[in-house]
Amino acid sequence: MQEIRFHGRGGQGAVIGSEVLAHALFIEDKYVQAFPAFGVERRGAPVTAFCRMDDKPIYLRNQIYQPDHVVVLDASLLQTIKVTQGLKQNGTVLINGKFEPAYYRKIIADQYTLFVVNAGAIALAHRLGSPANPIVNTAILGAFSKATGLVSIQAVEKAIDEHVPLDKQNNKMAARDAYEQVIKA
Repeated sequence: MQEIRFHGRGGQGAVIGSEVLAHALFIEDKYVQAFPAFGVERRGAPVTAFCRMDDKPIYLRNQIYQPDHVVVLDASLLQTIKVTQGLKQNGTVLINGKFEPAYYRKIIADQYTLFVVNAGAIALAHRLGSPANPIVNTAILGAFSKATGLVSIQAVEKAIDEHVPLDKQNNKMAARDAYEQVIKA
């Protein structure tokens, strides 16, 4: 089983991102779960969402406390939330950030594999959200596809077609661009 935890802010699309990822994995014949954990439930407040995938049925019905992968939709969360809490040894951290990977490596321990993509800039280039609030979820899923190899970019694009209600083409292009631009630290 692979478990993924998403950290974002309300309005960035962390919950929909976990659902689209689950849908993409389902397309590739995996058993999946996707579910959120809300706190304050307002735009800009920290949000956590989860996704599980396996080759066999999943019977767990609890939060993910020891994920294999962590996806951070807003790098400013690194200042207030320990995103690597419970992350398995050699786990993967994917950060949406505008700085070079070396900047984030100072925050994320060497025991984790680190990837960085400027999903915010990619989202804005495809008119997803506003400069104050880019919607980065589909872009980050493209980067996740490349970083982990758990799901193909084609399945991500198909899941966007089937699950995302608006701007399907721009969302698919954002995912593809992030797939091409993600950098391993």
